[in-house]
Amino acid sequence: MRGRLRARGPRLAALREGRPPVRAAGRGRDAAGRPGEGPARARLDAAHQLRAAGADDGGRGPGAGGVKILVTGADGFVGRWLVRRLLDDGREVVGAVRPLERPAPGGGGGWDLTPDERDAVRWLSLELTDQESVRRCAEQAYDAVVHLAAVASGPEAARDPGYAWAVNAGGTARLVQVLADGKAAGRGDPLVLVISTSEVYGCGAPPLGPRCETDPIAPCSPYAASKAGAELAALEAWRRVGLRVVVARPFAHTGPGQDARFVVPGLAQRLKLAQRTGAPVVKVGNLEPVREFLHVRDVVDAYVRLLGRGQPGETYNVASGQGLPLEELFFRLAGLVGVRAIPEADPDLMRRADIPHLVGDAGKLRAATGWAPRYALDDTLRDVLDAQAD
Repeated sequence: MRGRLRARGPRLAALREGRPPVRAAGRGRDAAGRPGEGPARARLDAAHQLRAAGADDGGRGPGAGGVKILVTGADGFVGRWLVRRLLDDGREVVGAVRPLERPAPGGGGGWDLTPDERDAVRWLSLELTDQESVRRCAEQAYDAVVHLAAVASGPEAARDPGYAWAVNAGGTARLVQVLADGKAAGRGDPLVLVISTSEVYGCGAPPLGPRCETDPIAPCSPYAASKAGAELAALEAWRRVGLRVVVARPFAHTGPGQDARFVVPGLAQRLKLAQRTGAPVVKVGNLEPVREFLHVRDVVDAYVRLLGRGQPGETYNVASGQGLPLEELFFRLAGLVGVRAIPEADPDLMRRADIPHLVGDAGKLRAATGWAPRYALDDTLRDVLDAQAD
């Protein structure tokens, strides 16, 4: 059956403004400061001084419950998982979302924030293309910032590259400038974790090996180019004014709650439909590229560890190093669904350009934080399938 597939082109394709801050339960004491340190820096130092992160605890421990963290894009796929993890860790979370949007309740598989979790977050509006909106959101004192907000869809970025650049690169530049101004004014010295993408590596060398942070970047899509611009803007602020920026480059990841525009939930949705209807054929994009797929929980764990152990000015891959062709992914999902189906290439699901092989080396992250993925691929795929409503 597999030999019959021929790819015909390249790709597969509450706001509650002004709510008073609600602190999560379990807040610990503020850390004592060192001479010349402000309270915000002292609190973040407490987070950095937690016992060394082991494979069993993700760096969690007593003494940093007062850490206040801004999460941009807090209502997105990864954002919700991160907010839940931070609340579980006893952090004070401020979630920034686009104006007039609110984190929608509901969602299968237990992945969505509960009403109590949503109420434990202070929600602010943030429009990354609006300087005044960025200033209002980011001029407050934070101990750490996790910048997730972005145009995160490759096809969406390709439809309007200028807008993708304005949000991803320009928005990051605006955000770090406001944070740098706050640092200069003595309002705080936050650690800023900027979430980039593995797609910045593009099709550059090595073509068939795991990508390392020292490999040159060669973005080959408007989305990847805009994220490369975000990296440059953030790291320039580190070099120019000492804003403590850490860049994460996550490789492909999935999990409950991810939009069906992305490959794993999209394939899962179509395979489940084929099972219900008895359709012998499932439409697909290009299944030739090799990718890896992390569970979103593992990615969030990496981000939390980087908040405690990441070195400013450094970039870290978040990757399993275990790649597989998308065709194999299709048949593994089909087996879990329990359907025998033939993949058929659909030009509407193809990308204009596809990176043939994108697998990462996370040795640097592992050495710095002790991180390692916990979820096997089949367990990750089952979680996606279980979360999708029939």
